[in-house]
Amino acid sequence: MRVFLFLAAVPLLAQFDLTITGGRVIDPESGLDAIRNIGVTNGKIAAISSRPLQGKRNIDAKNHVVSPGFIDLHSHGLTNAANEFQAHDGVTTALELEVGVSAIKGYLDSRKGKALLNYGATIGHAAARGIALKEISPEKAEVIEVGAGLRGDNSRNLTVRTDEEFSQLAYLLEKGLKEGGLGLGVVPAYLPGATRAEIYRVYQMAARWKVPVYTHVRGRGEEGIQEAIANAIGTGASVHIVHLNSSSRGSVANNLEMIAAARKRGLDITTEAYPYTAGSTFIESALFDDGWQQQLGAGYNDLQWQATGERLTKESFEKYRKQGGILIIHQLRPEWLKMAMAAPFVMIASDTMPYAAGAHPRGGGTFSKVLGEYVREQSVATLPEAIRRMTLLPAQRLEPIAPQMKNKGRIKIGADADITVFDPAIVKDTGTYQTGPQFALGIPHVIVNGVPVVENGKTVPNVFPGEAVRGSYGAR
Repeated sequence: MRVFLFLAAVPLLAQFDLTITGGRVIDPESGLDAIRNIGVTNGKIAAISSRPLQGKRNIDAKNHVVSPGFIDLHSHGLTNAANEFQAHDGVTTALELEVGVSAIKGYLDSRKGKALLNYGATIGHAAARGIALKEISPEKAEVIEVGAGLRGDNSRNLTVRTDEEFSQLAYLLEKGLKEGGLGLGVVPAYLPGATRAEIYRVYQMAARWKVPVYTHVRGRGEEGIQEAIANAIGTGASVHIVHLNSSSRGSVANNLEMIAAARKRGLDITTEAYPYTAGSTFIESALFDDGWQQQLGAGYNDLQWQATGERLTKESFEKYRKQGGILIIHQLRPEWLKMAMAAPFVMIASDTMPYAAGAHPRGGGTFSKVLGEYVREQSVATLPEAIRRMTLLPAQRLEPIAPQMKNKGRIKIGADADITVFDPAIVKDTGTYQTGPQFALGIPHVIVNGVPVVENGKTVPNVFPGEAVRGSYGAR
């Protein structure tokens, strides 16, 4: 372990905007794991010292861990209502990278100066192909909604085939990148009309533009992972495979082995998982087209209607399928999750759904559940290792497209003061599939760009320090 004593550019007796004192500071980049005091000024970490520091405000972190704020690569909670629960789970940056959004500029502009957490998104392939296929109007695409292009419109069943359609698709995707998109959100699992040839050409675009693909692969076994790896090999694209647990089910061991082997051979392939035995998505999506029981390994009684908490029957399934809405899908086994939680290259990401009273509890408990259940109770991963997979690894995944992430996911001089303070002895998820998301226990302080958003376990009112995480494609 390397032990550091940092002196800021200002004298140690200077008064910082904020100090965090007496905590166990864990920095996954340098390996620092020791009792230190931190000084924050102008939204940046200005001092890390074993000597006393003076601040206008102080957080006493004795018996607590002080870590970089957690970075969630996979959040569909695009509002402060969802972000508040994530903040209490230690998250300081919440990004929509799987599906993406249909209008990057519109999304980033809508949140400027109003965001609790740092925010950003990919440009969504599903929505762009819908416009290229003339099934979604460009005007409708400017309206920011979760799941644009993969729920009710007919484009999901159509295939992009002609040169004109591919040209329009490429134009729309590149436009989103120029506006600050963090890559391409590509979800063939939701697009039965998207052939392997179409998806391969999208990977070619990503490789040519040197931007990452974030993908929900098709299937629930090896085939989707193999397609993503093959596309990465064939095109040279950088690929992030979302929620390995629910995309793999019983094939998680084989898929971990395939991804590890691809990484060993130099492919830029990363992945993530969430620590729950249930998933969640829209009932009207293609995932519930004919044959869904075999594909998901689930029956009607494994489906829970978010709005009421009821388990479904054939009759209620057909009723709600016509109506549209969100399901919780009970389909995974604890032993599958344990393998994903143990793999050192698997990042932690929540797949947070839009906030609702009965929504999946992962929206408020993903990171605290890993720390409480998989680190403290089961010893599946060490505390520093879990923190690395929640902070540094996600930051590094984003750095080639968003250089500003070099200043996140770390506790170091000059880094953005995105900081989470938690009690490792009690931290835990408190939500259930009946209650929906709840504020996590044992995370009393969360700071975003130097501004506390959670203080003494309570939401700080009327603060909006979140900043946009923007892709750099337009500046190249």
